[in-house]
Amino acid sequence: MKKVCLSLCAIIITSCLFAQKFTLSGTVTDAQGNPLAGASVSIENSYIGAYTDAAGLFRLEKLTAGNYKIACSYLGYATVYQNLTLQSSMAITIQMNQKVVAIQPVVLTAIKAKELTPVAQTNVTKQEIEQQHGTKDIPYVLEQTPSIVATSDNGTGIGYTGMRIRGTDMSRINITVNGIPLNDAESQTVFWVNMADFASSVDAIQIQRGVGTSTNGAASFGASVNFETVDIQQKPHASLSSAIGSFGTYKQNISAGTGIIDSAWYVGVRLSNLDSKGWVYRSFSHHKSAHVTGTYFKANHRISGNVLLGKERTGISWEGVPDYMLTVDRRYNATGLYYDNQGNEQFYDNETDNYWQNHYSLSYSLQQSKNLKFSLTGHATTGEGYYEQYKDDAAFSKYGISVISLPDTVVIIDGTQYIFPDSTISRSDLIRQKWLDNIFYGYTTGLSYTKNNTEIILGSAYNIYSGKHFGSLPWVELIPDFNSSQEWYSNTSEKRDFTVFTKIEHKISSQLLLFGDVQYRNIRYQMNGIDDDFTPLTQEYVWDFVNPKVGMHYSINKQNRVFASFAVANREPTRTDLKDASKSTKEITHETLYDTELGYNLTLQKFSMAIHAYNMQYTNQLVLTGRLNDVGDPIMENVNKSYRRGIEWIIGARPAKEIAWNASLTLSENKILNYTEYATNYTETWDEEPKVSQLGTTDISYSPNVVASNSIMFYPDKSVYFGFNSKHVGAQYFDNTSDNQRKLPAYTIHNFMIAYTTPIKKTNLDIQLMVNNLLDTEYISNAYGGNWYEQQQEKSWSYYFPQAGINFMCKTSLSF
Repeated sequence: MKKVCLSLCAIIITSCLFAQKFTLSGTVTDAQGNPLAGASVSIENSYIGAYTDAAGLFRLEKLTAGNYKIACSYLGYATVYQNLTLQSSMAITIQMNQKVVAIQPVVLTAIKAKELTPVAQTNVTKQEIEQQHGTKDIPYVLEQTPSIVATSDNGTGIGYTGMRIRGTDMSRINITVNGIPLNDAESQTVFWVNMADFASSVDAIQIQRGVGTSTNGAASFGASVNFETVDIQQKPHASLSSAIGSFGTYKQNISAGTGIIDSAWYVGVRLSNLDSKGWVYRSFSHHKSAHVTGTYFKANHRISGNVLLGKERTGISWEGVPDYMLTVDRRYNATGLYYDNQGNEQFYDNETDNYWQNHYSLSYSLQQSKNLKFSLTGHATTGEGYYEQYKDDAAFSKYGISVISLPDTVVIIDGTQYIFPDSTISRSDLIRQKWLDNIFYGYTTGLSYTKNNTEIILGSAYNIYSGKHFGSLPWVELIPDFNSSQEWYSNTSEKRDFTVFTKIEHKISSQLLLFGDVQYRNIRYQMNGIDDDFTPLTQEYVWDFVNPKVGMHYSINKQNRVFASFAVANREPTRTDLKDASKSTKEITHETLYDTELGYNLTLQKFSMAIHAYNMQYTNQLVLTGRLNDVGDPIMENVNKSYRRGIEWIIGARPAKEIAWNASLTLSENKILNYTEYATNYTETWDEEPKVSQLGTTDISYSPNVVASNSIMFYPDKSVYFGFNSKHVGAQYFDNTSDNQRKLPAYTIHNFMIAYTTPIKKTNLDIQLMVNNLLDTEYISNAYGGNWYEQQQEKSWSYYFPQAGINFMCKTSLSF
């Protein structure tokens, strides 16, 4: 495979270098003939493009003879397409007309990286989202982008899913939707299970790897991902889609929009329903979601509102498959296991996670002048839900239930009286629910000023989180009249997060751009009450972080560009980190990342290549130990010094207009320096004693040294496309000891897709078929575990998350 890829690259580059070359130049103006600076001019089905200068001029060099379709786009203007035949160098003029809607919120643009911003970035288009979406969650939509590893608890890519970028887990990846923080304030992660079919509402995605540029919400501690939801469409539209797939998967989607009404209004809506039985036993998903958007615009003002509603009921499968069952039944799920009165094994049928989460936002944008833009967004996210579990022979002491005393029992047998002294009941089967009721609200604002070759952006955000965690017992077998409204634990928390940042981009010349960015964050967090094990949680913390970033971008010529950047990021511990630390002798502290990035980009007519080198040095990095607590959250620990170093190689080729090839390869080294293992040793008499081992330099958990993707798409005509994609993930440890007993083997999977589009009267019919894991590969994407010692002999335990074999999905859509 590697030799084929290199050979294809060589053929394409050689053909590009030695064919006769011409230049296409020109001017881009508005309807009145005024030049438009910064307009994008590109050639479709190629990697050639340029931006106009202050005089509206552009220049596309080293083009071969042939027929071309030119696309010209500019914010606030309708995209212009122009066909031409190039047989010699020529000059053209492109005239653009302003759209009705011309203002994009600065809250959104303030956190996005531009094409020349010196960061490692990947932009995913609406077309690419639709090709990858089907029924799976966001991590699998993004799986083909560089350095990403996607995971799924139930093996199907639906329900509880996650992703890691350069080995960085979800709680360190900053996620925003239209510039609004999406990460949960306490866990700092994102639960895609609460946002079913969210990809259907997404218009574009930008991924920044490394620290990236300053953003709102949780710390960008290795990557950030920004989603833009579907914007205004000029004409009325509607679509109906239905997808059916393996494991009882069924999705329905309805969307519609009014088009622009009275040159001032637009309303759009989407409704989705997603059901699946899951591949792992009892890991079903019943998910519903809705998205309503509305916009009013006039002159240089715009007001936009978005409502995202989500409801999920999901069978719990976050415990994984124990190691001793992996060779017996890869779909095994021990969650809900209990034994009835006859000693028979049973599974509780309502072992579920249930949650309702709603997102609301209202944004105002003003374009005061050509150079000055302002926007302000208010937002609120409400959440309420619980997960329910059956606990077999549970101790009353763990739930605050008083021991039940029974009186003496008198029994007469064959005329003889027997007296059984009083006894107690201290254990019983029971059902427990753990609840969370919370609200997250605040504002984000942005101000953008552009003058000559300088752009200055000011951004700020202030967010407040308030939540209550509590538990209830709906049923206790041996106490029929138990008060189910009684809370067996309850605690509250509040988190206030203030962020302000300034970004400056200045063009020294047509070739050199300098970038500067500094962010200040103030976080105040407090907890009160008792935890589920009755540990007091009265704690209060304050963090102040300053995160500077600098960089440069240099265009050697139209085809070759380089960049360099250095950034600092700080991140506070999560609620779980602080709780776990309070119950142990280990201290927990914030972590710091120093990120150095170097990049090179080559752009030819039919070939593009990017090489990114990164050196991410950590102080007090919180690393995954491989162990989970009782709600499936990972247990973390600080390590003094660690690093992630690697190279990302990204290529794209269009050898013909019918073929598109994209591939990426990440080679990395992820190490902890002077790692100390803390474990427990059991003596001959089963007494516990601490065991401390100095392991030296070890691998960071969940950080494969090799991650690769490959995709080739064929477009034989406008009505059909089909393609293959592959994903390779190298071996990875799931704790930090570099012990092969706790190591996931490498895996490679292949997928196939085909789609057909045809017009039917005034509608379009789209049919898409996906075959996932084409070769029916047995692989495991995630695991957790740990070790202990018996008389100084190491013992290991582990739980795994195997993934489904070959599976299918067929989607049919009608659009009007």
